[in-house]
Amino acid sequence: MGYRPAILINRLDAERLQRLIDDASEKERAVANLLEIELARGEVVDPEDIPGNVVSMNSQIQFTDLTRKRQMIRTLVYPHALDSIADAISVMAPVGAGLIGLKVGDIIDWPVPNHGEVCLRVDAIFWQPEREKQFHR
Repeated sequence: MGYRPAILINRLDAERLQRLIDDASEKERAVANLLEIELARGEVVDPEDIPGNVVSMNSQIQFTDLTRKRQMIRTLVYPHALDSIADAISVMAPVGAGLIGLKVGDIIDWPVPNHGEVCLRVDAIFWQPEREKQFHR
């Protein structure tokens, strides 16, 4: 496995993500396993202690897939919110799972189905719940 920077995870996000992992379907199992590894290695902190430059759930972020040389703006959401947010990417999608907890400027090598691995870089966070004092969304 490639490079994995240290990550910070909001305690409420970690609890909700663990429930998603526990309830994952067979189709979601590979991503759920990767997400569980990330949760286990991440530092879990109270929502109030998440810096404004860290990707948390419901953050709108700009990131670059350095492997495919594509920059995107997406909002990292739970699967149930996919249809209600125009630029949504699910945390249960391979790329979405790789973004949680990263800081602006971080680069991560992340496995994806059929393509081996992608290299992702977080470029900016346009909106983050914790920065807006929305700690219990």
